[in-house]
Amino acid sequence: MQSVIRPALVLFGALTLVCGVAYPLLVTGVAQAAFPGQAGGSLVKQGDRVVGSRLIGQHFSAPRYFWGRPSATGPMPNNGGGSSGSNQGPLNPALHDAVKARIEALRAGDPGNHAPIPVDLVTASGSGLDPEISLAGARWQAARVARARGLARADVERLIDAHAEGNAPGPFGTPRVNVLALNLALDAQVRDTR
Repeated sequence: MQSVIRPALVLFGALTLVCGVAYPLLVTGVAQAAFPGQAGGSLVKQGDRVVGSRLIGQHFSAPRYFWGRPSATGPMPNNGGGSSGSNQGPLNPALHDAVKARIEALRAGDPGNHAPIPVDLVTASGSGLDPEISLAGARWQAARVARARGLARADVERLIDAHAEGNAPGPFGTPRVNVLALNLALDAQVRDTR
């Protein structure tokens, strides 16, 4: 019996060291050397202060900011530790009620805007953490943001276009904009004009 157990334990220990220690350290080291920003979480900094990540949405509710997609995470919106979808299908009355409430909130935030609301502004993504919205979603909010900041709508729309991403052909190239990057650019533009 001991002739079987000893080799099994040696093999278990060797595989644990290779797969559980050496390989993760090697992959982490290569990632840190080749892609330091991405390996570190794609953090966005202002000076020495971390203000967010390009990969995780943030909750903006002030009229002077663009609002991101609704979040399905709990207990607070865009909780990276609680990433999950809502698991509500299209026939679920709770989803219908949530979308209706989101539409009402968007209409209350910009009562003069009677354009159809893009679907990404009223539905959460699969992770509940989506940091981006469609260009249509950003343009739908442009008038509200421009009014709240005292800017011309055309200037806000130019800023949206300047931050557009994803122009690759096919289904992977849907144009979108990172909400945090856009809001930080708006804040920087206001600072630059003072």
